[in-house]
Amino acid sequence: MKPFEYHRAADVREAVALVAANPDARYLAGGTNLVDLMKLGVERPSLLVDVSGLPLRDITETADGGVHIGALVSNSDIAADRRVRERYPALARAILAGASGQLRNMATAGGNLMQRTRCMYFTDVTQPCNKRAPGTGCGARRGEHHNLAVLGASEHCIATHPSDMAVALVALDAQVHVHESDGPRTALLAEFYRPVADTPEREFELQPGGLVTGFTLPASAFAARSTYRKVRERASFAFAIGSAAAAVEVRDGTIAQARVALGAAASHPWRAYAVERLLAGAPAVRETFVEAADAELAAAAPLPDNAYKVKLLHHLIVSTLREVATR
Repeated sequence: MKPFEYHRAADVREAVALVAANPDARYLAGGTNLVDLMKLGVERPSLLVDVSGLPLRDITETADGGVHIGALVSNSDIAADRRVRERYPALARAILAGASGQLRNMATAGGNLMQRTRCMYFTDVTQPCNKRAPGTGCGARRGEHHNLAVLGASEHCIATHPSDMAVALVALDAQVHVHESDGPRTALLAEFYRPVADTPEREFELQPGGLVTGFTLPASAFAARSTYRKVRERASFAFAIGSAAAAVEVRDGTIAQARVALGAAASHPWRAYAVERLLAGAPAVRETFVEAADAELAAAAPLPDNAYKVKLLHHLIVSTLREVATR
């Protein structure tokens, strides 16, 4: 392991200043992703700025009835919070579907949102990977890609984002709060993740040194009727091969509004805008859900070994919408 310096940040501004001034600096909180990448040689920081002592560990209610979650709240504490379970069940279910209890106790909300892909070409420094080493190529396109992206990918990268939590948050219209060199900023989480294009190494709309300080779930009349479904290759402690989060408001058999996001489908949590547009004002019946899934997946561009994902995601969209719309 490369020798590195360690500094415990006294406040958010100091942390941001330190990391912004050093391109090889990284934030350390729970460490459940970063430490693994350091062991593999993927991350080789010269400085670790420990932010685990900053006052970002609270879950509070907003003035309009939403919920704000600090970046250092553990995944376990989010999933166990009564307000989250009652008002945003998709989020609680997504967290409980991810990792193990031990990891959820250590992993933080901010770290979960910014975790790196588990693509084997990214985590193996002997392999070509444009996300890890821009310009080296994407080894997965002609190699092992059975669990990689079918939506929004490019010739440069077909990696997928591994977070379950982020999928639910995108479907629930969450806003992410960041602190950058020029101060704090808030953005819609769905717009915080960058499309792959030809710069897969740039994953977030974040200035150098920017620190995620928390996220806010807006008050919603229908988020309480939301859910998260995950398909994986073994019963527990496995990353998704496909997932869906959905929240739907139905009035007299007609869909008033819907929010849907897909996981393990793209380089970021995939907001299913085509599904949402088609559902608005349509009857809450299976035929509508099938048509909406068809519309969303018309843009899918699978490779030979991950073509199964298109059908899998189609079934996930339909079954998840049927569950929340008929609840």
